[in-house]
Amino acid sequence: MTDATAPADTVAERTLGIILVSCSAAVFALTGVLTKSIHADPLTIICWRGFVGSILITLYVLWRRRRSGGRESLRLGWRGWLLAVEGALASIAFISAFKFTYVANVAVIYATAPFVTALLAWVLTREPFRMQTMVAAAVSLCGVAIMVWSGFGTGHLFGDGLALLMTIGSGLYMIMVRAFRDTPVVWAGAVSAFLLFVLGWFVTDPLAVSSRDVALLVTFGASFALSSILWTEGARLIPAAESGLLGSAEVPFAILFAFLFLGEIAPEASMIGGAIVLCAVFAHAGRDWLSARSQRSASNIS
Repeated sequence: MTDATAPADTVAERTLGIILVSCSAAVFALTGVLTKSIHADPLTIICWRGFVGSILITLYVLWRRRRSGGRESLRLGWRGWLLAVEGALASIAFISAFKFTYVANVAVIYATAPFVTALLAWVLTREPFRMQTMVAAAVSLCGVAIMVWSGFGTGHLFGDGLALLMTIGSGLYMIMVRAFRDTPVVWAGAVSAFLLFVLGWFVTDPLAVSSRDVALLVTFGASFALSSILWTEGARLIPAAESGLLGSAEVPFAILFAFLFLGEIAPEASMIGGAIVLCAVFAHAGRDWLSARSQRSASNIS
């Protein structure tokens, strides 16, 4: 049986999954635009994002738990708390990076997260490192090097460094997610967002913002929660390779939104480096998707 003759409900689920993951990428791509549009400091932004995001994600988790009849555990344990703290630290670096460099730089550097994750998994757990991943990682590293090198003497090097730090943190987070399979990851994300709210509340003055910024901050928190929920629901319905490929669309979305809403155009070196990284990312993700699709077709035929 081929895809053309697949049951209608399976096709409908896959289509829904594609739409949800694509929408998640588009919503998440607004992070840079919203961060740069808000006049508050990074910790204040993180505080509001954590406050609104934690409430909405918690409501989602409770809704999922009710639908499952209470089978989904809310107990974090030390693994869940480790995920929450590590995710909070990575978020601080992520949001701060947008304040110190171009949106395109942050988005492109973050796009190398799959390769960073694979490298860290090999170093920490000796997980096999595929040759195609090694080649794509080497190519993307060249692109990032061009972008970072162009930041010397421009004042953007610190932001690029934060983006690299966040990408490494994201890689560690993904490794822990795979290792802690029994941990409620989405619930850990809600707790992580709440930790950011608590930190921001005691370190900054989150109420000392303009009404304009309040509206943007609430929107930011809501978009963070929405992208997380859309990704969680969509990724359940499609293969991992396909969700990874669709998730890569976040990068061009982020660059497009920065141009449309901020009029921001990254320098030539950043565009060249970004193009190299994007080619590596899409080629790697596309090859995985084609391989998964051919295997699925072969199993259907047999």
